[in-house]
Order: sequence, then C-alpha cells, then structure tokens
Amino acid sequence: MHREVILTPEKAKAVTNAIKKLFILCCVLTAATVYAQVAPSVTGGGSSLWVGGEYANFVPDYGAANLNGIGASFDFNVTRKIGVIGEGRWLRWASNNGDTGETQSDYLAGGKYRFFRYQKFDFNAKFLLGGVWIRFPDDIGSGSYFAYAPGAFVDYHINSRFLARGGYEYQILPTAPNIPGFPSNGLTPHGFSVGVEYVVLR
Repeated sequence: MHREVILTPEKAKAVTNAIKKLFILCCVLTAATVYAQVAPSVTGGGSSLWVGGEYANFVPDYGAANLNGIGASFDFNVTRKIGVIGEGRWLRWASNNGDTGETQSDYLAGGKYRFFRYQKFDFNAKFLLGGVWIRFPDDIGSGSYFAYAPGAFVDYHINSRFLARGGYEYQILPTAPNIPGFPSNGLTPHGFSVGVEYVVLR
C-alpha cells in the first residue's frame, strides 16, 4: 500500500529555512556573475558557459539496488577558478537485485572551485544545494527532501569546444525518509558520473 510522506510543522520549518538559505546563496552567486561581466576588461576574463549530459550510477542508501540514469548539467565559469554549477539527474534503472520500482531525481545547484590544473586536466571541488525526489522500493512511500552535496570532479579538455568529465558526489538528506513506521535518521545517496560538456559561450 502506498503511503504519502507526512511533513510535520517542525520539518516544514526546517525546509523553509533551507530554501531561504539557498535563495540567499543564489543572490550572492548572481552578484558574482554580474561582477564577472565587467571584470574581463580589467583582468583578462575567463568566463565561459558549458552544457552537457552524463551517465550516473548511485548507491541510494535505501533498498538493495544501485540506481543508474542520465543527467544534464550547466557550468558557468565566473573566473578561471570559480564557477556556478547546476545539475538535473534522473536515476530510473536498478543495476542489481531486480526492479523494485525505486527511483531518484536530483535538482541541485551551487559553487565550484578549480584547485589544480595539469596539462589538459582540471581538478575541481563542488558544493551543491537543492532538492531530491525519491520513490522508495515496493511502493512503501515517496517524498521530496532538501539536500546538500559536496563532491569532486575532473575535466579533460578534448579540444577547445569539448571536455570529458568524471566525478563523485555525496548527498546528505537530513530529514529522510520521513515515512511513518521508519526512522528518519537521514539518507546519504552517493555515486559516480561520467559525461561530456560543450562550450556554448566564451
């Protein structure tokens, strides 16, 4: 029997506070982007916008199966080292123990920092905030959760227009699963992704 997630007033307040913090962060990042549009004439620039797609394999931290899926991303380099990154990911296929109906969708955005470059390789750290939507195995319930996600990724510049990317992400969902009869100690889905990005603006 399917049971919808019940959001208590305390948890609703926590989600609201998290959304406010995310809004403030977006305002700060927007201000940085506006500054970057003026800065190139003085500092030599570095701004560019990349878009791309990925394949991902995640351990969902619930059920027994790993989940696979596809994703899309954008990557705006404010300077040569600092940028804004966003991703949508749709994990729909179980890779082991059969299909129990579990799925996960991620919508995250935040900042990135390139801490090392070696020839055609860029090594980056990221910290993202946003929402994760989960349908749990065997129709025991579903829910949407605030998440924050540290991670790291490596870019390999194939040429001036294309790059290949491989990365790792560790998501933290503090209030999950919030299903009656199950403890809400939080969930930590994590996994790897590989993909390709294309520069659309430089």
